[in-house]
Amino acid sequence: MSGHTAPDPAGFPRQFARTRRFSLGVPRQFTVSPDGRRVLFVRTGSGRDPVGRLWQYEDGAERLLADPAVLVGAGAETVPEEERLRRERARERSVGVVAYAADGAARLVAFALSGALWAVRTDGGAPFPVAAAGPVVDPRPSPDGRYIAYVSARSLHVVGLDGTDRQLARSEGPEITYGLAEYTAAESIGRSRGYWWAPDSSRLLVARVDTSPVERRYLSDPADPAKPPRAIRYPAAGTANAEVTVQLVALDGRRMEVVWDRAAYEYLVAAGWDAHGPFLAVQSRDQRTVRTLAVDPATGATEVLHERTDPAWVELVPGTPARTASGALVLPEDTPDTRCLAVGGHRVTGDGLQLREVLGTEGERVLFTASEDPTETHVWCYEPGHGTHRLSREPGRYGGAGRGGTVVLAGVTARGAEVTVVRGAAGAYAPVGALASRAEQPVVAPRPRLLTLGERELRGALYFPSWHREGTGKLPVLLDPYGGPGMQLVGRDRGWPACVSQWFAEQGFAVLVVDGRGTPGRGPAWEKAVHGDQLGPALQDQVDALRATGERCADLDLGRVAIRGWSFGGFLAAAAVLHRPDVFHAAVAGAPPTDQRLYDTHWKERFLGHPDTHPEHYARSSLAGHGHRLRRPLLLVHGLADDNVAAAHTLRFSAELLAAGRPHTVLPLPGATHSPADDTVNENLLRFQRDFLLDALGTAGG
Repeated sequence: MSGHTAPDPAGFPRQFARTRRFSLGVPRQFTVSPDGRRVLFVRTGSGRDPVGRLWQYEDGAERLLADPAVLVGAGAETVPEEERLRRERARERSVGVVAYAADGAARLVAFALSGALWAVRTDGGAPFPVAAAGPVVDPRPSPDGRYIAYVSARSLHVVGLDGTDRQLARSEGPEITYGLAEYTAAESIGRSRGYWWAPDSSRLLVARVDTSPVERRYLSDPADPAKPPRAIRYPAAGTANAEVTVQLVALDGRRMEVVWDRAAYEYLVAAGWDAHGPFLAVQSRDQRTVRTLAVDPATGATEVLHERTDPAWVELVPGTPARTASGALVLPEDTPDTRCLAVGGHRVTGDGLQLREVLGTEGERVLFTASEDPTETHVWCYEPGHGTHRLSREPGRYGGAGRGGTVVLAGVTARGAEVTVVRGAAGAYAPVGALASRAEQPVVAPRPRLLTLGERELRGALYFPSWHREGTGKLPVLLDPYGGPGMQLVGRDRGWPACVSQWFAEQGFAVLVVDGRGTPGRGPAWEKAVHGDQLGPALQDQVDALRATGERCADLDLGRVAIRGWSFGGFLAAAAVLHRPDVFHAAVAGAPPTDQRLYDTHWKERFLGHPDTHPEHYARSSLAGHGHRLRRPLLLVHGLADDNVAAAHTLRFSAELLAAGRPHTVLPLPGATHSPADDTVNENLLRFQRDFLLDALGTAGG
């Protein structure tokens, strides 16, 4: 491979790390004003500047509302523990203004900086500090803009703009929090909030979390033996969850418990308060039933508005449940092959259009994202009398926000991140502007060849080196999947995974990426094909896709095949060399969940059931107990501060491999979480994986 030229692949690892996976400089977190004339958003200063700033777009122009460097200086950020955990769970890659909330008119905006509470008015004037009782987490203005609620020391407060502070719900001890999402909600359910304002600003709906029943784990730093371990509460599969209750809390401190059958429905998966009153969505422990409940604000009693059931599990769709102005419930409704959008009990989308997320409602209009083709996700609008209309046009993956006839289309296309502002009604929307992306252009441009493979029509992307000419020689193959629930890698967009796959291709590999069964975007039956077995179908799809690609492309050397991945992808990579050494000749497994019993309740029991009831599901889906099978080179990589997939997964599996006499390599990352934040680590980790794989396949040096 020596002597070949490529588009500066040597500089890519540094750029990838310094740009935080090309996320810096990209506009995000959009709020549209009720009249549709203004858009609030967060963006860092450049593609390598990690400091988030608050901006407003109006009449085609952007205006800076809050710059942390001016407000608190350019020194190191001090973040409360609860906020640090929230950022880690959100995989937050910037500092400064990383989140904000606005009042109903989008005129008052609140945000936290280094634990201090700040606010700014969008109609002019500088940001101003607001006195708070202590370090602030998740500040949110009341809809009328008179107050700001926030969490401090696990307690919920409300402060007026004059600095008058009221503690509405005081934590009774170190295991009790008010107004914050618990681990399971934030990490596995997708609920990041713990309190919600009433539309009239008189009360709040507040989650109370008691983590005392949850098992303790201890995270230590072996690189700093003088540092004491940190205790965390982690609900491993089959063990107790946190106890989550909900209260109605008035501004004068009066509190009322919300009542539902918590023994039968222990998961609070969503909540809100709209013009029709407060509501909850609760889920059974086996995840086969989700109920939407109306809450009586006078008594706290609940009434079942809707119930969804499924023999495997009920998939939770972000943004649901919701209600239109008339009170029509907005929910997903599944057929075997399609996840539809239902409004008021009627399906409003047809077969083959897969609902992904509800972005919001306004009047009777529903803004949502959906996929006709699993390689694309677009923004759609439903309106009675006009049906459904697709708003985003170019191929890619889109999200966004809308209000007042304005929709922000935030997409990743083949050109990278792009944010367009459109206005209109009844399906007739036209572009009126754009929010500038300051993200860097990758020095290695992805060149995927999209494929549909085999009888299951697996979606794949094949990357060749830019210098390779077809028919001039065989290349070693690298599979680069995620392959599990919640994430797709194959698409008509230039996301960061595509850039990484192309970089590995420039090192001399033919890189194949495949989304198999269990990945989203292809309907309920496709997602639930892994129920009871998260390993067999996922691995078989990688094997089948590799063989189908080899039949099409003679330049693939199927005698030299490697596989790499992180998290579920790392699990899949390690499983590949354990169970199919006839196909795979080397693997890099990053943060692999090797023993499914060690993973958390909601995520793992969704696919495998309760481990006491279905131990066979956990045995067949784990690598633990199969270490004696290893015959191929395997590199295990794990952050020692990972509170999602504990380092115990890798350390125990390594011990099993050693006891079986199976050579392998372990790369521990001191201080690193599930998503390592250190730029130097992320830069050199790519090179380390490349060198290991080239050496393992006997291709180092050309």
